[in-house]
Amino acid sequence: MAVMMTSSKSALPGESESPGAETAGGVLEIEGVSVRLAGRLVLDDVTFAVGRGEFVGLIGANGAGKTTLLRVILGLQQAAAGRVSVSGRPSGRGVVGYVPQKIQLDPDMPVRARDLVGLGLDGQRLGLPLPSRRRREQVEAMLAAVDATKFANQRVGNLSGGEQQRIMIAHALISQPRLLLLDEPLANLDIRSAQEIVALLARISKEHGVSVLISAHEMNPLLPVLDRIVYLASGRAASGTTDEVITEDVLSRLYGYHVDVLNVHGRVLVIAHAGEGFEVLAGDESAAAPGHPDHAAAGLEQ
Repeated sequence: MAVMMTSSKSALPGESESPGAETAGGVLEIEGVSVRLAGRLVLDDVTFAVGRGEFVGLIGANGAGKTTLLRVILGLQQAAAGRVSVSGRPSGRGVVGYVPQKIQLDPDMPVRARDLVGLGLDGQRLGLPLPSRRRREQVEAMLAAVDATKFANQRVGNLSGGEQQRIMIAHALISQPRLLLLDEPLANLDIRSAQEIVALLARISKEHGVSVLISAHEMNPLLPVLDRIVYLASGRAASGTTDEVITEDVLSRLYGYHVDVLNVHGRVLVIAHAGEGFEVLAGDESAAAPGHPDHAAAGLEQ
C-alpha cells in the first residue's frame, strides 16, 4: 500500500490517485477536502478512505484540524472544496455514530446509563420514546457489548470517565452505524481506562464490521490495533500504515521542516528541534523538555 500525502506540493512516489484506491469497499471517502475558518486554511486538499471494519487513527497535535474534519464528515461544517461520501451518500446523510470530545454531564441529572443508551435509538424521532420489549432488548444487548451492564442503572453523571465513555460508545452504536467517529475519547482517561477503551473499540470493530475513525493527539495507545493512520499537520494529511506514515521522510515533508521519529522505551515520539530545546509534535507530552517555551504549543490536545 502506498502512502498518500495530500497537498499542493509534490506527491510521494507511488501515491494513490483516488481514495477508493486505498482500500476496497470504502465506508468513508474523503477527496480533496479543504476548509477555511476565519480566513485561515485549516484543511488543505485532504484525501483518504476508510474501508469496512477498518480501525483508523486520526492523529495530530493542537490545531491540526482533527475536530474540523470530523465535523465535515458529519455535515456540521461546510468544506470550501472537495467531496465526502459515507457509504456512497453525501456527508450528513449516512448513518454515522459519533462520540464527541467534551461531555458535560451533571451528576444531579436524573438519567441512568441505560436511559442515555436508549436515546441513541430515538435521535430521528419526535416525542418521548415508547417502551417496548424490542427496545429493552436492544439496550441490554448494547450495554453488554460495551461491558456496562453492571453500572447500567447508575446516574450517568456519577460514573467515572472510562464508564461514561463506554456509555457514549453504546449510545453511538445502538443505531447500528457502519461508521463510528470518536473525537479524542482517550483524553483525560488514566492509562488503564484508555487501554480498556481501545481494546473495546477494536473488538467491536472486528466483531461487528464497524469502521472506526478515532482522533487522538497521543498515538501510542492506538498503535497495537490500528489498521491505518491519517496524520494531520499544517492542514495537510498523510495516510497509510503506521510503518509507512510514521517516518522522518514522510512527516518532515508533511510539516515542511525536519522532524525526528524516535522510539523511546517502546513509545514512538515525533520531535522537532526548537531553539535550545525540542518540541514533541506527537507521542507523549511528558517527553517534552521541561520548561521549554514550546511545550504548551506542542500541547498534544485537540
